[in-house]
Amino acid sequence: MDAMSSRISENLRQIRKEKKLSLDSMAEQTGVSKSMLGQIERGESSPTVATLWKIATGLHISFTALLKGEVSPLLSDEGRFRLFPFFPYDAERRFEMLSIELEPGTRSESVPHEDGTEEFVLVFEGALRLTVDGVEYVVEAGEGIRYLANKPHIYECHGTQKTKICMV
Repeated sequence: MDAMSSRISENLRQIRKEKKLSLDSMAEQTGVSKSMLGQIERGESSPTVATLWKIATGLHISFTALLKGEVSPLLSDEGRFRLFPFFPYDAERRFEMLSIELEPGTRSESVPHEDGTEEFVLVFEGALRLTVDGVEYVVEAGEGIRYLANKPHIYECHGTQKTKICMV
């Protein structure tokens, strides 16, 4: 088991215990199967970013609560999508800050977050194709966008160059 999977495993188990949830009730709340949640907790599965978002949204916790620990990337799409949780969620300040790198051809779908959740994205390199509830935007290097994230949204590397973004 790699360090990131181990960290996610420990954090998920701790969160489930703090919330006094069984695997069955956690599966019901998150829409992730009991067997998959068990595999993640035992470190037998490396969950996708989409699965982690479903878990976080279903449990009403921040995405980075599952990743807390040293800053190393969460990989998805065969390592072509890299998410670095630089500033994990802070309940007092009510935000988290992520750095994300997407290689050409990379696509990441995110489930709707809790009502009122707003995302701010700055593109530092390349271009990002963002689709929010079926509406598509292309955000170039040096530009930013903010949107309500309580709708389905998709991040894609737009073009032939790696895309680097910062998300709050």
